[in-house]
Amino acid sequence: MKIVIAEKVAANAVQLLKDEPGWTVITHDQLNGNLAGALPDADALIVRSAVDVNADVLRHARKLRVIGRAGVGVDNIDLAAATKAGIAVMNTPGANAVAVAEHTLALMLALARHLSRADSTTRAGKWEKKSLQGTELRGKTLGIVGLGRIGMEVAKRAKAFEMKIIAHDPFVAASVAREREIQLGELDEVYAAADYLTLHVGLTPQTAGMINEKSLAKMKRGVRIINCARGELIDEGALAAAISSKQVGGLALDVFAEEPPRSSPLLALENVIATPHIAGSTNEAQDAVGVQIAGQVREYLKRGVIQNAVNMPSIDDQQYQQMQPYMALAEKLGAFLAHVISGSVQEITIQYGGRLAEWKTELIRNSAIQGVLNQSVADRANVVNAAAIAQERGIQVHELKQDKAASAGSPDVITLQLKTLSDLHTAKGAVLRGTSTRLVGVDTIDIEAPLEGKLIFLRNRDVPGVVGKVGTILGRHNINIANFALGRSSQEHASEAVAVVQVDSTAPEEVLQELRQAPEIQEVKSIQV
Repeated sequence: MKIVIAEKVAANAVQLLKDEPGWTVITHDQLNGNLAGALPDADALIVRSAVDVNADVLRHARKLRVIGRAGVGVDNIDLAAATKAGIAVMNTPGANAVAVAEHTLALMLALARHLSRADSTTRAGKWEKKSLQGTELRGKTLGIVGLGRIGMEVAKRAKAFEMKIIAHDPFVAASVAREREIQLGELDEVYAAADYLTLHVGLTPQTAGMINEKSLAKMKRGVRIINCARGELIDEGALAAAISSKQVGGLALDVFAEEPPRSSPLLALENVIATPHIAGSTNEAQDAVGVQIAGQVREYLKRGVIQNAVNMPSIDDQQYQQMQPYMALAEKLGAFLAHVISGSVQEITIQYGGRLAEWKTELIRNSAIQGVLNQSVADRANVVNAAAIAQERGIQVHELKQDKAASAGSPDVITLQLKTLSDLHTAKGAVLRGTSTRLVGVDTIDIEAPLEGKLIFLRNRDVPGVVGKVGTILGRHNINIANFALGRSSQEHASEAVAVVQVDSTAPEEVLQELRQAPEIQEVKSIQV
């Protein structure tokens, strides 16, 4: 493995990767400004915020599997280009949560005690004790918008100051909030109640400009606002007007829509404290984000565990251990069925039974699509880009899940169906004994066969002598049979049967042609899964 670390990260993060036997680690000081030259044979790229990982950069990275961002924001990474290239992009949310939370509290205290003005006037030879009389945080209401890791750390520290906490986050359970003595409310309730309001949400179309003329009018007069999240959350013009009118009593910003801020109207106002995007910049946090991203990259390269990915679903180690056999099953079902069906695939339908119906199935779905596409599509599909490639090619993908009542007690089965303009076939699979992927049905016929290695799939008339003929032809060509599975139609008067023969060596085309010449055999396919 080759890992390129394009920006400075903690030494112990670099060492974590260097400790892997056979891995080559190229650090930023070894690049000499030539990142493109180091990427063609790189498996992983680690960056912070300065390196622009755009489509041009990625064109040099034919082997790249993962980009690790030591930090949260991924504005410097072209996610669409990375996804199309099948490259997982990971960040490190929460690694700097304590640092940002502490900075948030520091800004709140600075606003409460006028620390910035107290420092500057004292240095200027003034002694303005009366005009610098402050207020306590004790007893005040802190409104928190966003109860992720940072928001929760802020709440924990604010409780130590004996503040009342009201928060808005539609994705936090009421029971979790109660345990932490946090009152949950709608956004307007938080605005109306807060003496201090702190923002800890990501930038989305819904949150962009959320602090605006209308929302500011809903807040307490004299509210103090802290933003250590994203500058784009704030309408700077509206907020400047609210400070001038005393609707907002104080403002502390660590982030700006434009960084560094060259023309922000807020910086000319009193009662505004500004810091240069340093909330997450502590020695401990910088070490933590480096070590965390190095660990995530290592786990992905070694074991395929996808943590904190921003362009695909993420799972933790326990979930991966549980899901991985079914990802493998889905991919093999896709590969198997892609060989069986004729024509260009128009639709892919994946149905989940048993416990699988209750799981987050995006990775299983993408594995099935990957198995289908990689039998015929030149662009190599993986679990990152499979769905995007399918969409690009106009293939419709459907997922069906048993309802909770039906799935209870049902076997954990994946049913995959492929549809072309003229053909429709189904394969059903299960995982036995923990990791053994098995085919358990083809179309309407039940059959149990291993989904491993080199297979020969046959459709034949359900008449005597077929097994003997197949064995004789394969034996004559020194092709050893590892497993021979049979299935027959359960419908009355039906004469159709299928067989899946696992062999030790690939059957040449002339052997397949000889099998097809047998009058009882209707179809023969050689399949590698």
